[in-house]
Amino acid sequence: MNYTEIMVRYGELSTKGKNKRIFISLLATNIKKALHDFPKVKVHADRDRTHLILNGEDSSGVLEALKPIFGIQNFSPTIRVEKNMDVIYKTAVEMVKKNYAEGKSFKVNARRSDHEFEMDTNELNREIGYHVIQAIPEIEVKMKQPDIALRVEIRKDAAYLSCETILGAGGLPVGSSGRGMLMLSGGIDSPVAGYLAMKRGVEIEAVHFHSPPYTSQHALDKAKDLTVKLVPYVGSIQFIEVPFTEIQEEIKKNVDEGYLMTITRRFMMRITDEIREQRKGLAIINGESLGQVASQTLHSMIAINDVTATPVIRPVVAMDKNEIIEVAERIDTFELAIQPFEDCCTIFAPPKPKTKPRLDRAQALEAKLDVEGLVARAVAGITITEIQSGQTYLEGKSDEFDDLL
Repeated sequence: MNYTEIMVRYGELSTKGKNKRIFISLLATNIKKALHDFPKVKVHADRDRTHLILNGEDSSGVLEALKPIFGIQNFSPTIRVEKNMDVIYKTAVEMVKKNYAEGKSFKVNARRSDHEFEMDTNELNREIGYHVIQAIPEIEVKMKQPDIALRVEIRKDAAYLSCETILGAGGLPVGSSGRGMLMLSGGIDSPVAGYLAMKRGVEIEAVHFHSPPYTSQHALDKAKDLTVKLVPYVGSIQFIEVPFTEIQEEIKKNVDEGYLMTITRRFMMRITDEIREQRKGLAIINGESLGQVASQTLHSMIAINDVTATPVIRPVVAMDKNEIIEVAERIDTFELAIQPFEDCCTIFAPPKPKTKPRLDRAQALEAKLDVEGLVARAVAGITITEIQSGQTYLEGKSDEFDDLL
């Protein structure tokens, strides 16, 4: 079928009242970013629909690119025709024939926003359905859950017909809720947290702590590849690499074993918050799941959160591991996340970390360290990389990876 455009429907954005135009404009911007490989497509965002004029571009490729974009309820490949009933009948029959196979059922679902049009909704349903049945006598009419749902929309400018409705990603357009700094490790949980934050409209920047020679280049590349997996939902993501070796060595030399993880996480939180302030972020996002490990008990969270007044968003905090894995598999981060490269949270992990660390004790241990200097040097040494779709960092290193297994 030679589709001329794709019609995008909003869902949750329809409830935004006077702010709706801002959300729709941001969604249109995100769609344009996602369609950078389809330069001929023109995006026209209206109050109740966004129309993508294909101008000869491959509709199947555009449809795939739309699937991960947050803010879209559903979308349909569409044929735009003039508001002439003979043309509408002919196009409707051709579309149903294209999708029909023996035993399939259909219904017509007509809408009319142009109330000056010659037929009302009931008349459109009846007359278009009649012409389809005349052309395909064996087809069954089924009003609930038909195999083929023919949508016909009569609008001011034209008539739009479609037979396929594809479920979108839902949520809010990325960027509509502000910017947050995602503390991205190499594990399963933090990419899922980033995905869920983006679904609620948060633009994320990924902050990753790297401690060579204790953590390898493979570990850094793995974190970048995890970021690549999140890029289709937004277009590109800033990846911020933080040098953390000096801090971890100082903690190892000066801090009691049971508090190594607590103090490490306090430094990570401080640094992330400093980067957030520099880059005009509004929140910190991490993959903490309550009770999953020693640093994720309520006692630990209190001891770690003490270093910042910035909101810390924990999208997976109440999810169990199986639920997190289910999302990770759906967004294709799970197999990458389980590759066995060390990260900063595990290299000096003590055998018996404190699960109920005392805040006063953590503060006393930190008093032995040059906290401000260590944080300042780490922030001054950050490296920022723009991660885009299609990039790979571990590719070509599979032989070295296989040796680790």
